[in-house]
This record gives sequence, C-alpha cells and structure tokens, in this order.
Amino acid sequence: MLEGSYNPLFVVLSILVAILASFTALDMASRVTATQPRRTAARWLIAGGVAMGAGIWSMHFVGMLAFRLPIPLGYDLWLTVQSLLVAIGASLFALWLVSRPTLPHLRLALGALLMGLGIAWMHYVGMAALRMQPDIDYDHRWFALSIVIAVAASWSALYIAFRLRTAEYALPPRLIASAVMGLAIVGMHYTGMAAARFPEGAVCGAARSGGIPTEWLAACVVLLTVGVMGVVLTISLFEQRMQARLLHLRNSMLAASLDDARKELFHASQHDALTRLPNRQLVHDRITQMIEAGEPFVVMSIDMDGFRHINGTFGTQTGDAVLVEISERLRQLLPAEDLVGRMGGDQFVIASPLSRTTDIDAQAERIILAVNSVRIAGRDMRMTGSLGVASNEGATVSAPQLVAMAETAMRCAKQSGRNSHVVFADWMNDSAEQDARLVEDLRKALGGPQLFLHYQPRVHANTGRISGAEALIRWRHPEHGLIPSERIIRLTEQSGLIETLGAWVLDEACLQMRSWQDAGNGDWRISVNLSGRQLGAQALLDDVRRSLERSELAPSRLILEISEGAVMRDTENTIAVLRSLAGLGVGISIDDFGTGFSSLLHLKRLPATELKIDRAFVASLEESDEDVVIVSAIVALAHALNMQVVAEGIETPGQRSYVERLGCDHLQGFLLGRPVSAENFMRLHGGDARHAALDARMASLQNATDES
Repeated sequence: MLEGSYNPLFVVLSILVAILASFTALDMASRVTATQPRRTAARWLIAGGVAMGAGIWSMHFVGMLAFRLPIPLGYDLWLTVQSLLVAIGASLFALWLVSRPTLPHLRLALGALLMGLGIAWMHYVGMAALRMQPDIDYDHRWFALSIVIAVAASWSALYIAFRLRTAEYALPPRLIASAVMGLAIVGMHYTGMAAARFPEGAVCGAARSGGIPTEWLAACVVLLTVGVMGVVLTISLFEQRMQARLLHLRNSMLAASLDDARKELFHASQHDALTRLPNRQLVHDRITQMIEAGEPFVVMSIDMDGFRHINGTFGTQTGDAVLVEISERLRQLLPAEDLVGRMGGDQFVIASPLSRTTDIDAQAERIILAVNSVRIAGRDMRMTGSLGVASNEGATVSAPQLVAMAETAMRCAKQSGRNSHVVFADWMNDSAEQDARLVEDLRKALGGPQLFLHYQPRVHANTGRISGAEALIRWRHPEHGLIPSERIIRLTEQSGLIETLGAWVLDEACLQMRSWQDAGNGDWRISVNLSGRQLGAQALLDDVRRSLERSELAPSRLILEISEGAVMRDTENTIAVLRSLAGLGVGISIDDFGTGFSSLLHLKRLPATELKIDRAFVASLEESDEDVVIVSAIVALAHALNMQVVAEGIETPGQRSYVERLGCDHLQGFLLGRPVSAENFMRLHGGDARHAALDARMASLQNATDES
C-alpha cells in the first residue's frame, strides 16, 4: 500500500474554510428567512447555496491537497466540476429546508439523510477525480463511518441553522455554531480519507492524461472559494447595515407617526367624531376649570325637538349634516372663549361667563332662533330647540352636577311646550321638601294671576278650519318661572287640591268658550282634561253643571277628556260617572287611546263621543308601517262605534297627510298651532270664524237669489 501524509498548513486551512462555509450558511439561512418578497428570498437562496456549496467543496479539495502520495497527482476536470455541482445542490436543499416555517423531526431526519448522502457523494466523486489505477480500495467500516458522520454532520448543521436562522441572534453564538458545523464537516472528510487504500504501484490516471495540476487547482480553489464567500458575506453585511439604517429611519418615522397618532387618539377621545366639538368628558373638564377659576358663568343645555323626524324621514346622513350645521352655527354665534360641546345625539351644551352674558334670556333666545331652521342640500330643515340654563352663582356644585341641572331645566322647557328656555330652579330636583313648598305656593296662587289657561287649537281634517280648542293649565311661579302642567297635576293630586283646581279650570274654560261663541264662533267646542282623582269625586257632576250654568254655555260645546288609564282604574264607578256627565249633554273624549290596558268590552259601554289617538303613534307614522295599521284600526273602530277621532301631536306635514288619509276627523299639534293665551288665540285663529260667517251669508244670499 502507498503511504500518504498530510500538510498541516492545508489541514488547518481546510478547517478554516469549513468554518467559513458554515458561517456563510448560517448567514444565508437568516437572509432567506428574514426576506419577505419571494423573488429577493429566492436570490438569497441561490447565492447562499452557491457560496455554501463552493465552501464545502473547497474544504474538500483543500483537504485533498493536504494529502500527499509518493506519486504525481492530478484531477479530472469533469469529475471535479461534478463534485462542485453536487455540493451546491446539497447546499441549496439545506438552505431551502431551514427556511421553512417549521422543521418537524421526520423532515429533519430525511433532510439530514439526503444532505449527508449528497456531501458523501461530493467527497467520493472528488476522490474518483484522481482516476487511480488500479482503483482506490475503501475500508468498508471506515466508509460506513464516513457516511454516518456525513448524515450526523448534516443533521447538526440543519438543526443549528434552523435554530439560529433569525437575524436577531448575536455574533458569538453564530461563530460557535459555525465552528461546530465546520468541524463536523471536516470530520466526515478525513474519515472518508482514512477509508481510502492506495495499492502499491498505483498511478494517478488524471495526472498522466493531462488533468488539472495540484498546485494550480490549489490556488484556484482557495481564491475562488474565498472570493465567492467573501463577496456574498460582504453583500450580506452591506445589506444588513442598509437594513439597520432603514430600520432606524423607519423606527424614527414610526415614532413620529405614533406620536401623531397618539395626539390624534387623545384628541378623538375628547372630541365628538362628527362635529369635532368637545365631548362629555372634555366638557366636564372645561367646566371644572371654569369652576376652579372662581368666575360666575352659566351652562346651557339645548336639545333639538324635531330631530327624530328629520332622521326618520331623510335618513341619518341628512341628520348628521344637520348636526354639523348646528354645531357650526353655535360656534359662529358665540365668542371663541365660550365652550360649545356635544353631549351625544342631538343635545349640545354651552358654557358662557356671566360677565359677558348680562342678559341670559336674550342669549338663550338667540341660540334657539339660530337652530330653528337649517338648510341642507337645498332643503330647509325646520326644528325647534328646548334650552335649559343653570348658573354656578350662589352654589358649590361640580361640573357633572351643573350640566345635570341644565339638562333638568331643558326637560322642563320641553314639557312647557318646546322652543323655549327655562332657568333651573330648586323645585326641579323633585324632592319631598320642595314639593311641599310648591304645594303651599300653589294654594296661595289659586284664584290669582299666577294661574291661567292656554289654548291649543283643534282643526277639522276636511276643511282645515278651527273646530275648537283644548284648555291647558299654566302656572308662572314668581320665583321659579313657568312650571310644567304635568307637575301641577301631580302636586294637586297628591295634596288634594285637584278638585278645587279642576273646578276653577272648568269655570275659566267655559267662560272663555262663551266669549268666543259670542264673538261668532258658534261651532267651536272647548275640551277640558279630567284627572282620575276628579272622576272619583262626588262633586264633579255638580261642578260641571255649575260651570255650564254660570257661563250659559250649551253642554254640547264642552268636551271632557279622560285618560284611558283613568277609565280602567275603577271601571264600574267611572262608567257610572261618565254616563251621568253624558246625561248633561257634554262630550266625552278618551285621551291617549292605545297606550293603556284598554278593553273593548268596557269601551263599548262608555258613553264616549270621541277617541284621541296618542301622539306616540302619530310621531312614528312616517317611519313605521305597524303604527299606520294601528291608527287605521283605531279610526275604523271609533267610526264603527259612532265616535269622532282626534289625532294629537302632529308636528310635520307628513304626519298631517297620513292622519287625514287614514280618516281622522280632527287634528291637533304644534304644526297647527301651539298653546297660547286666549287673546293670542283669537288673533291667530279668529279669522276662521269670520270666514265661516261670510260663507254662511254668501250661501244665504245665493239661496235668496235662487228663490227669486
């Protein structure tokens, strides 16, 4: 056997080349994994496979060059190139494998087997490039061991490359991993060399047939391999630096964007998204600051009365446009220092220093007037606004309490007829002590100028002319202003004053009706509301008879309205009382019909002459087919029982059109007229009587002409 030897310098060089190839493999694995575009990742995969394959192949041939035999050596060109291609192919497969999202144990084992066989193939094809004559004799045990080492080295290389493939890993761990992988690959090579046996007298066929000389191959291998890996690593490091710079720039831009986004989010958290006005949270904060400043100011809460109709009829997009327009009008109307915020829905809040707002009433009326009509997309949107006012003077209150006081006053403005303003008073808090004080004030007010009646017109559906009016109680308290009628009724029922107040209302209404009748309105009728307590009173029948006699009013000119709930509370007694009242000749109207627990069995026993459809059904006619069906059924039922039908709460032309088509006989609502004093009622609606008298006279003249 020919005895071989090793050049220590080339052995060390082969180890360094193997480690460098392993480092390149790890770097390329991280490049392929971290790169998102497929084309770029594929380019890194090819470049990494070529560099890694060239490195493994170079390590093999450097190891071959380190081996010396006492005969001239050379290498077959084609077999040498073939071994290089095998090394590149195995490297490409390895990089592709570790770039997968996952690497299960079975896939890792199969990949290690294929890559190990590829490296062994590259090694033994490279050995075959010597073209030894006779052929190299391999020791089977060492040969098998070299295959096992190749597979094991491949397994460790794939496992380490997969674990260290992320670009965030530091340099020292990667260098250690590269050393482990390089030594494993070197171990396979020198085990395979140990398996080779060269027979005595063997010659190198490649050296004889003009193969590649050893010295020339050594220079080319080292220069080419180191050059390829150097170029690839240089490009990788350059790109890494560029990515670091881009990442820094991106982080700077991201930080700026995040700062802007944070500011926008903070602004959005304190402002209404639609109108960009301060929201409830910021309103409370600003009002708190005004309280801490110690200066007197007022808070106003305004709610749009007709906004639901706009939303339902024209859609939410138009409704949003209306809210934006209202917010702009409020901002333009008020000084820049004043606070204008949106509390949600169609409710806005305003805070103004008292030093500038010397006349609160005038300021409130200007605000209400500003929101009465807006123009959206060439269409006029008419609304009313109810406004409540609360002041921080003379009281220690928080911002939420002050806003709540303004909202309470706003609700009172709604109850008082809308499109008006109410200043908050203590009685609005609804405490028992305040109720007691109000009851005492009400006792003193009975028979005095504080109590008076307002009249809301009723209109014939067919002719559009006035058919009468509904009398509504009003109380203007000298300290608290206008008190809602609902509160007056509740207080009088609780205190037992309802009979006295009811008798006074009957007298006043009948006297007023007589006055209108004398003025030529002989076909008008006056309606007066009765509470459930009045129906149970013994004196009700006498009170009605006395009021009719005192005013010399025909009973048919008076309509008594009772709620559906009052009828059902004590049915038998109520029916008996109503029959007695009907015996006098007065009309009986069932108010708020459809909202209580009515019984058709009791309804047919009632001596009622008309039904009043509750405003809740009328308000939804333009939006709800179900309410149209309900109103139609009520009209049909009433007409079948020989009753007239009154539709109340009409606020839009669309609602009026619906109730007229559905067959209602009389109409009532803000669209047709608001509750006003008797003098204003005649000024606004008295012309109907004159027109009726003129029509009657013309008809009389026409008849006389026909007879002649």
